[in-house]
Amino acid sequence: MTSHSYREIADLSQLPGPDESGVIAHYVFQYIDFGEVPQYVAAGHRFSDCFFFGCEIPTDMEGQIGCTCLVFPRLGLTYSTFRGRLYTAEELYEGFDPDRPDSFATCFDTRVYNDYVAKGKECNDIRETLGRNLHDRAIQDAMSDFLSHYGICQVVAIMGGHALRRTDPEYRCIARISKALTEKGKLMASGGGPGAMEATHLGAWMAGRSGDELEDAFAMMEGSPTFRDEGWLATAFSVRRKYPQTRFRSLGIPTWFYGHEPATPFATDIAKFFHNSIREDTLLSIAKGGIIYTPGSAGTLQEIFQDAAQNHYKTVGLSSPMVFFGVDFFSRDVPVYPLLETLMANGRYKDLLLTLTDDIDTVLEAVLSFRP
Repeated sequence: MTSHSYREIADLSQLPGPDESGVIAHYVFQYIDFGEVPQYVAAGHRFSDCFFFGCEIPTDMEGQIGCTCLVFPRLGLTYSTFRGRLYTAEELYEGFDPDRPDSFATCFDTRVYNDYVAKGKECNDIRETLGRNLHDRAIQDAMSDFLSHYGICQVVAIMGGHALRRTDPEYRCIARISKALTEKGKLMASGGGPGAMEATHLGAWMAGRSGDELEDAFAMMEGSPTFRDEGWLATAFSVRRKYPQTRFRSLGIPTWFYGHEPATPFATDIAKFFHNSIREDTLLSIAKGGIIYTPGSAGTLQEIFQDAAQNHYKTVGLSSPMVFFGVDFFSRDVPVYPLLETLMANGRYKDLLLTLTDDIDTVLEAVLSFRP
């Protein structure tokens, strides 16, 4: 059987012409309104082995679409099921006005979350469940395209608690680590929410700027230390306006499953999922350059052992660094580090690259010195 790669078309300017036999084959058309290009329809092109996702197809064109094609209509949901790109903060927070905090209740992200809760996280409506699955598949595809521009070990993730306050010293340390790694060419990734996740993307957002400018950003936001405080989102947008970022990027991977935790607007590219299991596995799998663990609760612990199993079995082709930032926390409060060492010693785990430290420079060295 011959397999084909499909080229995605998400813009009218990309519409392809036929091959020598007059056939257009192996394309994925996403949200194309063919009614806007009557001359293209009138040309009578024949389509074979193509996908039409959410497209508007004039009646005159229907006979040109062969039986090997798949036509999937728009589902009329709050969100687009066939996205061709990742989200941006501007898209998620469309309708939010920093001068009117109550406008958060009507922005796009909130509307999707409210609809998600109203219909149920475990939903039985076939239109909705199909829409969520198609949406998450499209996000995975868009993220794959995005990551294709980065090296195999260029992605580094930081894990930690969503409750970390902007005023905590640890928040500032995470931002400085992320800033330094971004400036060294790493693409920083996180779960894309508040707390330690926000600190990751703030650091990446401030890459290329001075330490004094980073301190100013901290000061601008310290009046709203948690995502439950009024002004949390508005102050983040204030920092974005004062210090625009056009060179460095970072990848946030949040989920509507935890939609009460708003996505940080400091992530330049946002892969937001409905299914948290997909989100968790994706984040751990793409961070082949290493994962930095900072103090967190149950979610962080789950990620540690999931990552350890992944490194043990080399399910992504290699074992990457596991760096634990917080000696007291990871050796005494939640003694996961000595447990991993013990499991390594008795052969339960193999090939784990472990580092435990309180020193920022040691974190940077553990990540930057890694060669697969």
